[in-house]
Amino acid sequence: MLSLLLLTVYFRESPGGGLHGFQSAGATVLRPFEVAAERVARPFRDAVGWAGEVLDAKSENEKLRRELDAWRQRAIEGQFAQEDLDQLRRLLGYRSGARFPTDYRAVAAAVIARAPSQYEQQVVVAAGSSDGIRQHAPVVTPDGLVGRVTKVARNAAQVTLLTDESSFVAALDLQTRADGLVRHGQGTSSLKLDRVSKEQVVEPGNAIVTAGWKSDRFSSIYPRGIPIGVVTHVNQLDTDLYKQVQIEPFVDFGSLDSVIVLVSKKPEPVIP
Repeated sequence: MLSLLLLTVYFRESPGGGLHGFQSAGATVLRPFEVAAERVARPFRDAVGWAGEVLDAKSENEKLRRELDAWRQRAIEGQFAQEDLDQLRRLLGYRSGARFPTDYRAVAAAVIARAPSQYEQQVVVAAGSSDGIRQHAPVVTPDGLVGRVTKVARNAAQVTLLTDESSFVAALDLQTRADGLVRHGQGTSSLKLDRVSKEQVVEPGNAIVTAGWKSDRFSSIYPRGIPIGVVTHVNQLDTDLYKQVQIEPFVDFGSLDSVIVLVSKKPEPVIP
């Protein structure tokens, strides 16, 4: 009751009233004790905070050590796997196709003309046979695969784009190794991964690259590992024989102003 009475009087009196003056005097008297208590308690609080940070640092350090050990083990396993693979290739007489980009010479060329019809996905570049360019030479940009050379003159060449209805390339999913044929999709600049069996796994977000292959007499005109695009949609119906895989190409085919023609350093008989 006394506390309630004092609070009531305190809030009703003016700022210069007796209770306000008593509060100020009490605060003045207790201030040195508060400062002393703060100085005594501060080292203990700092010590607790430092201990917590040390424990967090030790925990993070242990986590990083475990991750480093895991990556080191993977590197060792990868090295052994590569050695085993090299030995098997020697035993089997394995023959690989041309390697990208080490087995190719890059010829940069400006795009100087385009096909008049949107259904003919072709461009003309300012480089030709005088630069060493031959028919079927693969064409790329820093972003990925563009297409192939289909006609060659002395100082110019026609490039048929990958988005043309007549184009196709053997490709595979970089993450799951599922394989199929990349060809023209529904839109002007769209692509699809065709002939992918239902048993194979393809997921949105996976990268699609050229597969590359070689037989005793022929090899793919496209070397292995050229980026093509990223999977945007996968559909599978019970009545379909193959998956329906949509791809967004890495190359912007609508704004090509220059390309790179890959001229093989080791010419071989090829088929598309």
